[in-house]
Amino acid sequence: MKRQRTWKEYRAIDLAMMGLTLAVFEFLIVRAANWWFPGQPFTVSLAAAMASIVYMRWGFWGAIHAVEAGLVFCFFSGATPRQYVVYCMGNLFSVLAVLLLRRVGKERVRTGRLSLIFPLLVQVLMQAGRALGSSPASVAGFFTTDSLSLLFTFVIIWIARKLDGVYEDQKHYLLRVHAEGE
Repeated sequence: MKRQRTWKEYRAIDLAMMGLTLAVFEFLIVRAANWWFPGQPFTVSLAAAMASIVYMRWGFWGAIHAVEAGLVFCFFSGATPRQYVVYCMGNLFSVLAVLLLRRVGKERVRTGRLSLIFPLLVQVLMQAGRALGSSPASVAGFFTTDSLSLLFTFVIIWIARKLDGVYEDQKHYLLRVHAEGE
């Protein structure tokens, strides 16, 4: 008889796979930007997109991926210790968006008008968190240089919404799939 995975095992595997995906793609983006577009005044990051997806799937567990995105970005960008703190803690600030999911409900956010407002909130909270730890002169830079990341975030979330179970609370998803199987 085939042993079924426990809820905790499923969550751990899912979070690990999302973390690995985030690390690989964030690495590729940073390397490509440094190779093809050195010195450009913009950045692209999957931090908000992946954090939004993990927040939707697992709630507060997405904070791990928000911090991971900051670590990977800083590591491959050759950041200073202060930049590590700014990016990691700034990205962690996005965990406040989970309160919206809890208040309104993940399903209403996922399927309603808030489906693209939520990742916007995650992105803005990340940038605001970074701005809190930075000098006043660099605050505008966080919001302007990361505008391409917002576009990528919208596209990724739009695609994730179309894929069954990707941008969905995993408990809801598993219960739905189980009910459909019976």
